[in-house]
Amino acid sequence: METIHTADRVFVTWDAEPVENGAVAVVADRIAAVGAYEDLRERFPGARVRTWPGGALGPARIHEAPLPDAPSPRERVHAVLKTGAAAVLERYVDSPGLRAAADRNDVAVLPGTPPTPTIVQTARADLAVFDEAGECIATVCAGRLVHRRR
Repeated sequence: METIHTADRVFVTWDAEPVENGAVAVVADRIAAVGAYEDLRERFPGARVRTWPGGALGPARIHEAPLPDAPSPRERVHAVLKTGAAAVLERYVDSPGLRAAADRNDVAVLPGTPPTPTIVQTARADLAVFDEAGECIATVCAGRLVHRRR
């Protein structure tokens, strides 16, 4: 299934200026294209469109600290997703329960120093949408919506 993600039609990367009318097309767990919303709608006419009002779409974060305390491994992983992170460092996934919860949610477990999050064609589709206050509105891990603020 193809999905086009856009947030108020503003697309950002953490090291660049916002791009008006920008969007990301996702096929399965990969980024199929990045570009102008209208161009992607033309290239992917049958795609489902997810628009996130009130925010900016960019690469998901990497959680570089211990996972938040919560009653269960699933809730600890969900707390990370709520921050807009789609990856955690391996040293903080220190139990089989946490590893299983990360795997079930497609959260990437990174072995060492994390790379800078980017959105490029063919990369894993890890995206996040943040509102003007910096709060996470939605998190996409490997092309799948795993958190949405209501």
